[in-house]
Amino acid sequence: MKNFLSAAAGLFLWIIAGAQNYSVTTNVLDYVDYGTLNLEASCGIARQWTVLAGVKYNPFYWRTGGAEVADRQRSVEAGARFWPWHIYSGWWLTGKLKWQEYNCGGIVSPQASEGDRYGGGLSAGYTFMLNTHLNLDIGLGLWGGYDKYIAYECLHCGKISGGGEKVFILPNDILLTLSYIF
Repeated sequence: MKNFLSAAAGLFLWIIAGAQNYSVTTNVLDYVDYGTLNLEASCGIARQWTVLAGVKYNPFYWRTGGAEVADRQRSVEAGARFWPWHIYSGWWLTGKLKWQEYNCGGIVSPQASEGDRYGGGLSAGYTFMLNTHLNLDIGLGLWGGYDKYIAYECLHCGKISGGGEKVFILPNDILLTLSYIF
């Protein structure tokens, strides 16, 4: 896995070196999701194509009333985006591969679960060009794949109530992003 990530990062950097446009993006709505920090970098490789790599990180537990909630995660994703008109403007369609390590619970019920998810996703949206260097993106996406998890009775008790492996389909991207174009 470490060699794969190193090779993917090297390929991404090699592609960036010859690209004409770069962007750095953050999803404002992820910060509303219990403070999930996120960053995505992309570069144009052709008139209608960009490649991208992103990370999300949320180490926080929150108290609401007397209960704790968590939507903790570490995730890495890489993919390509197709722009029918021109990169960084108008409609787009994205395909991604993603890995996520998660620990969530207390949101709807006191139960919690943690595990690893592997999969791929598709998302689509529209980019508004605010000025030469700033864009606003809106979009929606789903991802699916394989989830290996352990379920607990609560966030901190450590009493295992289940676990296993399953196939999943979840929302991946609910996007309201700000992008800086270099």
